[in-house]
Amino acid sequence: MIQIYTDGASSGNPGPSGAGVFIKGLPTGAEFYSIPLGVMSNHEAEYYALIHALTICVEKGYKVVSFRTDSQLVEQAVEKEYVKKNLYQPLLQQILILKDQLDLFFIKWIPSSQNKNADALARKAIQLNV
Repeated sequence: MIQIYTDGASSGNPGPSGAGVFIKGLPTGAEFYSIPLGVMSNHEAEYYALIHALTICVEKGYKVVSFRTDSQLVEQAVEKEYVKKNLYQPLLQQILILKDQLDLFFIKWIPSSQNKNADALARKAIQLNV
């Protein structure tokens, strides 16, 4: 099963932000993505990191995936398919639409100490904002 680690980071809240996506378990080796996101809050960056990761999966045809995030907010919103804050409603809807295009989808919260690759990629992406 393909394992995908996501992380969002912001320099300031809001501030320049980035998403990191680390994919392992592929026959061709690991994939690494640093995606600049512009100015947003850290929580928004976490949602966008998952959106970008899901988009990569859909585009590349990865159908059986297990996601890892250190954002309890995102993990709980996806598991419950509910978010209280209106700002995150459209982001959650994008996630739900994308995840429904996969054959098997899991998401699990992990501590930050187990998400170092995605964190480093997200921090690198902050520097890529122009």
